[in-house]
Amino acid sequence: QVQLVESGGGLVQPGGSLRLSCAASGSIFSFNAMGWYRQAPGKQRELVASITREGRINYVDSVKGRFYISRDNAKNTVYLQMNSLKPEDTAVYYCKSMGPRLDYWGQGTQVTVSS
Repeated sequence: QVQLVESGGGLVQPGGSLRLSCAASGSIFSFNAMGWYRQAPGKQRELVASITREGRINYVDSVKGRFYISRDNAKNTVYLQMNSLKPEDTAVYYCKSMGPRLDYWGQGTQVTVSS
């Protein structure tokens, strides 16, 4: 059983920055990939950013150039640096580990962008 614990969410003004962290109970290098998802009220959960074991990174178009995913294998932690935040980035952000056999989700952390 893998446990993922997100932290770093909060309330920020438009244009501000936040860094989310996802700490895993095991080696993140054992997963095929890790990703950050978000779900806004009334909307479907969407993939925001992902990073594979080999280091390939993908972003949803709406966050390209503003969000950056990274990892620290020694700390078993994945980060999401979010810059130039917009009100439409408001959502609960979830961390997910993918494979090799099962996927696991964290409990989520709320990000609210508002003046």
